[in-house]
Amino acid sequence: MTPNSEHSPLVIPYQGWRLAGVDEVGRGPLIGTVVACAVILDPQRPIEGLMDSKKMTPKRREKLDLLIRERALAVSLGEATSGEIDALNIHHATHLAMRRAIDGLSITPEYLLVDGNRLPGHRLPGQAVVKGDGRVAAIAAASIVAKVARDAQMLSLDARHPEYGFAAHKGYPTRAHLDALARLGPLPEHRRSFRPVRALLPD
Repeated sequence: MTPNSEHSPLVIPYQGWRLAGVDEVGRGPLIGTVVACAVILDPQRPIEGLMDSKKMTPKRREKLDLLIRERALAVSLGEATSGEIDALNIHHATHLAMRRAIDGLSITPEYLLVDGNRLPGHRLPGQAVVKGDGRVAAIAAASIVAKVARDAQMLSLDARHPEYGFAAHKGYPTRAHLDALARLGPLPEHRRSFRPVRALLPD
């Protein structure tokens, strides 16, 4: 199905409750997994304040993450490792993580709403929604849970390797991260196929 334009009204050809929102976090960083999440919200237990996770403070995201896990009918995380990203490329690895998240749901959804402009190649019907994390509550919920999970991974990595500054930049290619990479070299978790990392590897 063609993706919805962000400016057009969203038409969902499904009326049931087994609707899963799917989103990912971590396409851009130079290190770590790409994390996807799938969420089936409970229509009887709405959650106020769901929106694009990038527009929230970490404290607000963490509070909503707990609410989503408490009230949603099903929540599932899926990942693709840095090795899988290097082997498949980030686009295909992201879709792999999404399929894993969908397959991990305790309730099988009947319809998928996926953030972005492509479906992840799952057998279930669904549609891609451009800027879906700002338009669909279930996608927003998925973006929040995925973001909190991946940030926690970066804090754990920071505790093991504080000299890289992962707590601050979360693995994105900031000047501080690039300087640390040039000074200290890549860690095993760095994505070898990403240009700034690849440039530091021996030929």
